[in-house]
Amino acid sequence: MINLDIHAVKPLRELIYDELKNRILTGKLEPGIRLMENTLADELGVSRTPVREAIRKLEKEHLVTIAPRRGAYVAERNAKVMIDILEVRESMEGLTAYYCAQRISDDQKALLRDYADCFRKAVEEGNCADMIKYDTEFHHLIIECSSNPILIRMIEHLRELLLQFRTIYFRDSERNEILPSEHYEILEAIEAGDAKRASDAAASHIVHLKELAGVENSES
Repeated sequence: MINLDIHAVKPLRELIYDELKNRILTGKLEPGIRLMENTLADELGVSRTPVREAIRKLEKEHLVTIAPRRGAYVAERNAKVMIDILEVRESMEGLTAYYCAQRISDDQKALLRDYADCFRKAVEEGNCADMIKYDTEFHHLIIECSSNPILIRMIEHLRELLLQFRTIYFRDSERNEILPSEHYEILEAIEAGDAKRASDAAASHIVHLKELAGVENSES
């Protein structure tokens, strides 16, 4: 039984949804795996109803595919979708970095450098889990420091959708080697308060990820 927070304000179906979504986005439930309502209900210690409701909600977000008479499956990753998300994220990441450079505090600058250092170490050690963790933290802090609630909500949705693809471009160690230097380029521009340079560096970083996705797509 999974330790769900029964004292949380969210309804049970939302807790189940959050749990299943997290497993899909982090790769614990891999594409193509069948989602058995009975098995999941027993594992989570709940009835089938909230599991069924969570699966239907995940289908609407294109994270689950429901096939008639076959059941529900974790949706296959679609490289085209990944590229589409990155195309939108390119301009939005540049915008958040632009405002971050103008609004970030000294304490936040120090924390951002810590994340960049931890990400570099993870790449050097080939630790994919830490790469995902510190890449997420690095970009999340930049977004938060933009101090624009509407922009934050919009880009967080894109980043959440993209999380399931992170394992794709973090599996190749040769591709990963350049990513820490790109983080430092963004960081140094932000530390210098150079909004334009920070924006350009952030957008360029996403362009590079898009190129990696394009390679993945062309090879498939």
